[in-house]
Amino acid sequence: MLIITLLRRSALFLALMTAVVIAYTLVVTAAGKALLPFQAGGSIIKAGGKEYSLLLGQPFSEPHHLWGRPMQPDTTTYSKNGKPLLYGGPSNSSPATTNYGTRLAERVDLMRRAHPEKAKAPVPVELVTESGSGLDPHISPAAADFQVERLARATGFTPDEVHRTIALYTDGRSLGLLGEPRVHVLKVNLALDGLLPNGHTTSKTATVPPGSTAPHTR
Repeated sequence: MLIITLLRRSALFLALMTAVVIAYTLVVTAAGKALLPFQAGGSIIKAGGKEYSLLLGQPFSEPHHLWGRPMQPDTTTYSKNGKPLLYGGPSNSSPATTNYGTRLAERVDLMRRAHPEKAKAPVPVELVTESGSGLDPHISPAAADFQVERLARATGFTPDEVHRTIALYTDGRSLGLLGEPRVHVLKVNLALDGLLPNGHTTSKTATVPPGSTAPHTR
């Protein structure tokens, strides 16, 4: 009898916990979609015929784009409608390994060669090291400023226009107190491509509509 009683109580407890978990999940999901539908949907935007999540970093390496933190991108694991989806994560490499030091030195050398104007300036650490998640979409204003001269050469923007473009997509501290100012790399690059307002158009008091081409050369 004791065993049967214990089994009944365990089954009842399991059923109640399952119901509570399901109810909690449904309530939180419904509340998120009702109050913050954009964020609950993954903060997805469409630009230039592609979909991007504002929560995830993207691998940029072209001269006319702002470079974010190093990533380990994977486009072979997941797909949607036959098209590859970007996936990534941390490298989990230890600073104590030889490979880590070699890779770090290669990244510093790349930054030096791409930014000869900054030969005497220290390379911002986030431009040569992965974030903890491997998917951080932001860099510091200092890391963005480090790249201004290269972007000006490659885009045809003036340095001031590049600075204004970066400033448009720089977020301040949360609630004015938490965290540090940060630059959203994807937004800056969409702006440099003419898919979002940028410093070139705003300097002429114009707005670039989504899908249009910015009036600059590369």
